[in-house]
Amino acid sequence: MSLLVYVVVCLSVAVFVVASAVRAWWYARTPIHLRWELYPVPHEDPERVEHGGSMFEELDWWTHPQSRNLAGELRAMLTEILFLKALYEFNRKLWYRSYPFHLGLYLLAGTGGLVLLAASLVIFAPSILTGAPALVLHWTYFLTGAGGVLLCVLGSLGLLHQRLTDPDLQGSTVPGDVFNLCFFIVALSLLAAGFLLKGPDAPGVVAVAVGLLTFDRGLSISALWGSGIILCALLAAYIPLTHMSHFIGKYFTYHAVRWDDAPTALNSRIAQRLAEYLTYRPTWSAAHVGADGKRTWADIATTNPWEGGKK
Repeated sequence: MSLLVYVVVCLSVAVFVVASAVRAWWYARTPIHLRWELYPVPHEDPERVEHGGSMFEELDWWTHPQSRNLAGELRAMLTEILFLKALYEFNRKLWYRSYPFHLGLYLLAGTGGLVLLAASLVIFAPSILTGAPALVLHWTYFLTGAGGVLLCVLGSLGLLHQRLTDPDLQGSTVPGDVFNLCFFIVALSLLAAGFLLKGPDAPGVVAVAVGLLTFDRGLSISALWGSGIILCALLAAYIPLTHMSHFIGKYFTYHAVRWDDAPTALNSRIAQRLAEYLTYRPTWSAAHVGADGKRTWADIATTNPWEGGKK
């Protein structure tokens, strides 16, 4: 069982890293999006953000040097990532279920880092893991791990219930959404059951991590405990292959769509990309747009669809 656990975990980590990188690369290479231009934008000067203004208040704004308020941008990012601020403001009912789920994921990610830290210390600096430091580290990753599993499972159950019963969500709920939530519930429940029933002499999470880093095939891992680890590893590999990879896309949604207000008039790189996009021949099902795959974006953008319809 130990060899199977090691192989699956290593392959799953590789898939997660590669798939996440490919997904980010794909997002980064997509065409420039239509800008929202909804102000205030967090990277504007704090004075402007306070009254909802923007650089458009200045005469010939595109000729002025552009300053960025990095602190404001980071503050907006952290409140959205850590607390799902937009969901709290606009869909409070869904936030009560979604936030515990995401908070549980954050705690589990932190637990993984702490366990790897503890395993590395066991291998390379065992003298550090004695006395109080070892006790603090142990209880920290134990509590974050237990809390993460509990919150994630409860959040998944809440989201699953809402998707199956809320009329507002039923129209947009597909079988994949149900499967994903069930995957989380089953994988994390099996992991918790395997940990709780593994017995006092069985290897714990740090011992398994040490075994993984040293490829110790002599480590005895029970079938239930190993199955939980394997299923959670497969879940981690599965996430960036689905629409749950929004944890990557969210960065681009904010920075390349909502917050992108870089002037284009004096930017040769952007001008070159836009010139290329205008040669594309889109195909849309909306008849009034006239995107039949033959006309270019330039033709479509310079044609009044109402006048075209009257002809």
